[in-house]
Amino acid sequence: MDNLQKLQQQSLQMQQSLQQEEVITDLNGVKIVMRGDQYVREVLVNGQPYPQIAEAINDAIQKTQALAAQKIIALNR
Repeated sequence: MDNLQKLQQQSLQMQQSLQQEEVITDLNGVKIVMRGDQYVREVLVNGQPYPQIAEAINDAIQKTQALAAQKIIALNR
């Protein structure tokens, strides 16, 4: 296996591992449950679920990740 394939395999394993981990924050009545891969699973405000907020946060995270990827590609040209 060449180095590139090995790096791709390690990256996939890391992503899968991070999907299994969770971080929970609970501040000022707002609770957020986020996976290690930065996917927001749940947003609660004073105990009430707000899935539309989680969806909006996930959309913003995806856009920032795409922006970062574009910047990295531009640096490597």
